[in-house]
Amino acid sequence: MLAWAGAVLAGCTALGTYMPAIEQLGIYKLDINQGNFLAQDQVDKLKVGQTRQQVRTILGTPLIMSPFRPDRWDYVYEFKRQGRALEHRNFAVYFLDDKLARWEGDEMPESMAALNRAAAGKTLRPDPTADDKGFFSWFWDLFPK
Repeated sequence: MLAWAGAVLAGCTALGTYMPAIEQLGIYKLDINQGNFLAQDQVDKLKVGQTRQQVRTILGTPLIMSPFRPDRWDYVYEFKRQGRALEHRNFAVYFLDDKLARWEGDEMPESMAALNRAAAGKTLRPDPTADDKGFFSWFWDLFPK
C-alpha cells in the first residue's frame, strides 16, 4: 500500500515537471467574457447632463465604482479564448454634480446584433453537406477492404 502511494505521488511530481508538454496535448479551456460589453449604439444614447440613473439605464451597472473617485464610473470588458486575452476595452464616464459631464474610451462595436453575427461566423461550423462523412464512415474507412 505504501509503495502504491509513493508511485502515485511520484507520478504527480513528474507530471508537474512536464507541464509544457501537457499544454501541447490540446487541453480545452473555456472562452471567458468578463465585464461590461458595450456597443456603439449604447454610447450614442449618452448626452451631457443625464443623471446617474439615466446613464445606468443606458450602459448598465459599471464594473468599477471606486469610493475614492465617486465622479467616475469604469466599464471594462475582456474576452479570453484558450487563456489568452483577445479583446480588452475600457470605457469611462465622468460626472460633475451628479450629472454626466463627459465620457471616453476605446472604440466599440457598432451594435449587439453586429457582434452576434460576427461571433457566429467565427464559432459556428457550416452546415454539413452530402460530401461530409460521418464518424462511422470515417471509422469504417480505417480498415482495408
